[in-house]
Amino acid sequence: MLKGKKLKLPDRLGSLVAGFEDKDEDSGGSGSVSELGEELEILQPTGFRSDRESETDDDHDHNEVQEEEPMVKRKMKVDAELEHNGRQLRHEKDGLSHISVIKTIEVDEKRSDIEYEISQKEINLEKLQRIVSTGIPEGGNLRATVWKLILGYLPPSRDLWEKELSENRKKYAKLKEELLLTPSELARMKEEAFQSNKHNNAHNDTAGPLIRHEISHEDHPLSLGKASVWHQYFEHTEIAEQIDRDLQRTHPEMKFFSGESSFGRKHRESMRNVLLLFSKLNPAIRYVQGMNEVLAPLYYVFSTDTDEKNAVKPQYYGFRWITLLLTQEFNLQSILRIWDSLISSPFGIQEMLLRVCCAMLLCVKSRLLSGDFAANLKLLQHYPEINIEHLLQVAQDLTPDTS
Repeated sequence: MLKGKKLKLPDRLGSLVAGFEDKDEDSGGSGSVSELGEELEILQPTGFRSDRESETDDDHDHNEVQEEEPMVKRKMKVDAELEHNGRQLRHEKDGLSHISVIKTIEVDEKRSDIEYEISQKEINLEKLQRIVSTGIPEGGNLRATVWKLILGYLPPSRDLWEKELSENRKKYAKLKEELLLTPSELARMKEEAFQSNKHNNAHNDTAGPLIRHEISHEDHPLSLGKASVWHQYFEHTEIAEQIDRDLQRTHPEMKFFSGESSFGRKHRESMRNVLLLFSKLNPAIRYVQGMNEVLAPLYYVFSTDTDEKNAVKPQYYGFRWITLLLTQEFNLQSILRIWDSLISSPFGIQEMLLRVCCAMLLCVKSRLLSGDFAANLKLLQHYPEINIEHLLQVAQDLTPDTS
């Protein structure tokens, strides 16, 4: 410690000491600090605290420590929970991935079992029913073929399929001709057939007088007789109107059934014919509201059959491709590149255009084989992005059938 020297102390402390020194000098200096032998500790400005302040700060620090301890514990707990949840999520994700792999394997095995059964020369329907009772995998034409077999539309013998399909389609076409045409259209067709046969059997071409045909009471459009073909026609017209209203409400969320496109109208017209024929062939039952909903799954499955013998025609997608020279399928830069090849092709524009269309099908072949009718039609009407150079190379490499 320093004695007999003035110390350079902080302002507050210096003023206090100066006050004491002035007081000592006034009293004769008997109470000077140096004479009393007191030692003054030199303190830094930031370290000057009274005992009470020090105690208060210590208490405050202690309280802060006490307050921080629960916060630290809570943070550690949250971190632990997050870590646990993260591990749990990873475990669940791994579990889901494992389940997904197992499910994919099961679906592939079932698909293989079904394909094997329906490829047999004589199909075991009982075994096939057991396999498909838990569901039929999507894609391809499995469901259409299986349903036709189980419902009896196709015989168990594969050798009879083609013959059976041909005969059934001829029967259906004949029913449409006889039951869905107006009486006047039907009479006109019969008259044309009669005149054609008469002309073919005639021995000479000498023109004769026109023959007037009598119209029976039953054939008159104003006839009210129940046996009148016109009366029956008008009676079914009311049913047809009810069918049309119901078909408008059949799965409106699906473009396959709804909308005013030619695609949607075609399917509604086909379903209308089926329901009308059922009504006429089953007069005791006729058409009951809701039959359209029963028909919808059957019609959808059978009309989306991807089997070559039962497939839809390329005009659904190819008409726009060809008539508009692919201008609706690609962006302008791609169109310009395609047209470069079209107008300069040694095969000619038409031949090269057909080659490009075939190449477009080949480039999405795997997706077409695994999709159903609706998915494939959507794919071809909204062709995906593709490397144009690759597409044109595929078209260029196609070998024409010279058989």
